[in-house]
Amino acid sequence: MTRIIADFHVHSGYSRATSKDMNVVNMASWAKKKGINLLGTGDFTHPVHFSNLRSGLNPAGTGLYTSPLEPSVFFIFTAEISSIYSYKGKVRRTHNLIMAPSIEIAEKINRTLQKTGNLSSDGRPILGTPAKDLLKIVLDISEDCLFVPAHVWTPWFSLFGSKSGFDSIEECFDEYAQYIHAIETGLSSDPEMNWRLSALDDIALISNSDAHSPSKLGREANVFHCDMDYYAVINTIKKKDKARFLYTVEFFPQEGKYHFDGHRQCNVLFSPDETKKHNRTCPVCKKPITVGVMSRVDELADRKEGFIPDNAIPSKHLVPLQEIIAGAFNAGSNTVMVKKEYERLVASFTEFEILLDLPESELYKITQKKIAEGILKVRSGGIDIIPGYDGEYGKVSIFSKRSSETRQEQSLPVEPEQRGLF
Repeated sequence: MTRIIADFHVHSGYSRATSKDMNVVNMASWAKKKGINLLGTGDFTHPVHFSNLRSGLNPAGTGLYTSPLEPSVFFIFTAEISSIYSYKGKVRRTHNLIMAPSIEIAEKINRTLQKTGNLSSDGRPILGTPAKDLLKIVLDISEDCLFVPAHVWTPWFSLFGSKSGFDSIEECFDEYAQYIHAIETGLSSDPEMNWRLSALDDIALISNSDAHSPSKLGREANVFHCDMDYYAVINTIKKKDKARFLYTVEFFPQEGKYHFDGHRQCNVLFSPDETKKHNRTCPVCKKPITVGVMSRVDELADRKEGFIPDNAIPSKHLVPLQEIIAGAFNAGSNTVMVKKEYERLVASFTEFEILLDLPESELYKITQKKIAEGILKVRSGGIDIIPGYDGEYGKVSIFSKRSSETRQEQSLPVEPEQRGLF
């Protein structure tokens, strides 16, 4: 057995608004820097990307694949499907992640789905197939596939989304709900928020980057202690095996772009309580605001904040190393000085080793004092965040408090129960 750091949900350069650098070679190279040793291929439904995967990956004999250039990074065939359809008088928009045990099974899925829509249009194709029917199609091809509702709280395109989702897994999948073993929590929520729903107690909560560029790989991930084998990993998830599923790596959910409610065009940012006071209406333009993840969790939860189920898989909340360096230098994440320091550090240790594993004394040896302090502050949760809302990411402040002009309710210190650091 080995420690596996897995990021299953990524996209290729053939997906909308995605970097053309998202190909097997660059993804494997960046995964190695990050410390990810199991990475989703993303977008196996796209014909060109699928052809590139076929020519660029070799079978590892375990249901996984490797690139000749980075043999330490294993790939698992994954794809995200967007389903837009009408159900009970309402337009539903859900995204679902598919994991397949081989390139042959992935190809069979492609052959079936191409009869229902245009797979060439986008790396994440939009189909009119209801989520339940999509799940049935996948399982009919192979029961060894894992079908995971993606970023389940996102308002516009998800299982529980406030704009077009459902109130339960059963409402969405009917008799096929029994085959949903895991859900993806998304950047704007974390396991702690999902623990408030008793209906999810037997569901594994996984976290992935949904990366659209190589540097974003691993901003959320899953950590296992099991064999590097497709079936070992999938069974660990299905069984929610705490002995082998160690923890998830999380964004601070306030940093997600749909954590709070609001109306970006009018610069209106609301907490759930403020949303209720304003009857879900923007006080500036009088139109409905976008109800975010925290309010939606409040709406469906049957437990108070801070509840921890007996079988909960823990989590650790992090800020990407490049952002910590940028904060220490008071510079942009993509500036030359920040990139140079990042590359210097990951030449000796992986990003996850630096963020998760290295002891305090070692951090001060390998980098500047302020960067080491920043890493330690993130580990302890000692940061301030203006929550994201209505499609805008939250703003993280690691090294200084927000100015006095910032509204008191916007600057949220991370509470201990939200940190999830174990």
